[in-house]
Amino acid sequence: MTTAAPLGENTLSPTNVTTKSQEEILYQSSGAIVAAIVVGVIIIFTVVLLVLKMYNRHMRAKRELESTSTKAKTPPAFGPTSNTANQPTTITIVPMDIHTQNR
Repeated sequence: MTTAAPLGENTLSPTNVTTKSQEEILYQSSGAIVAAIVVGVIIIFTVVLLVLKMYNRHMRAKRELESTSTKAKTPPAFGPTSNTANQPTTITIVPMDIHTQNR
């Protein structure tokens, strides 16, 4: 039986050792910093977008609830900007003398 001589822990072959210059290290670290900033900006934009979306839903639901409660109180306005397609069409006959004013 033959035994191999143990190699010392301090011996490294010159082909496996790669030395990086300080300039290369700075380039790599600046690239990592830029990537972290980009990821952070994307996360911030995503959070802002989600908050605005939830706020929009909340305000839309609030407006729809308010409009249904005030729709019965105030008569709908008829004009070029009014949206009459969503309102049910009902005809009510009102005597004319109620609407006339004495001057």
